[in-house]
Amino acid sequence: MAHKLMGIQFNFIVKVLILSLSISLLIKYASPSLPSIPATSGNALIAVLTPAIILAIALLWRFWTFQKHPVE
Repeated sequence: MAHKLMGIQFNFIVKVLILSLSISLLIKYASPSLPSIPATSGNALIAVLTPAIILAIALLWRFWTFQKHPVE
């Protein structure tokens, strides 16, 4: 049981790392062609909080899925 749970956690971590790498590459190579965003406190707040909110949603979804279908 513990081995199967470790495999599930490892797969999740790999998926998060791949998504993070994809977003980083998208920011690095696609951002110069995007229009500039004005430097306001509202935009800074959105930029800072968006990743945390997305991660919280992903972790809550994972938690709810795990509760519905626990690993045996």
